[in-house]
Amino acid sequence: MSWDKKLSTRPNLYLTGFMGTGKSAVGRRVAPLINAQFLDADCVIAERVGMDVPSIFAQHGEASFRKLEREFVASGHPNTGCVVACGGGLIIQPGMLEALEKKGVLICLFASSDTVLKRTSGKTSRPLLNVDDPKTKIQRLMAERLPIYRKVRLAVSTDNASLSAVVKRIVLLYQREIALKD
Repeated sequence: MSWDKKLSTRPNLYLTGFMGTGKSAVGRRVAPLINAQFLDADCVIAERVGMDVPSIFAQHGEASFRKLEREFVASGHPNTGCVVACGGGLIIQPGMLEALEKKGVLICLFASSDTVLKRTSGKTSRPLLNVDDPKTKIQRLMAERLPIYRKVRLAVSTDNASLSAVVKRIVLLYQREIALKD
């Protein structure tokens, strides 16, 4: 498929999965390869609200943040021509998985709890992991979310894979899905 196809007619690519699976890093690299705009849903939300995600959680609570995520999906970004890194809890909300599948191509990134712990250790930007035992919290959240993540038709493991290999796989999956829709 030619990437000359107008940006405004190409469906969005949504990357979902647990925190630390590489959604933002992969999305930033995929976007220019498919001539798309990159959006990190958490960053867009934080910019609109005027505070970072940990502050939103601390001052307004997780439920408020989840509402902002739903608003982002409904009308907070272009309908076409984007690669969107979704927050790890976005598709866990009722109806969000189906909404993203209708809006574009949805791919779930997976990684083991050990990999996620390594990638997120020491980062204060993960409000759900600002606890005494982040490993146990990761394992519990992963166990809760896994049944939803497994419903995503397209999936890529980021464990033991280079960033370039994951990017290549995502681009190929996206191209295949676009070809099937044409």
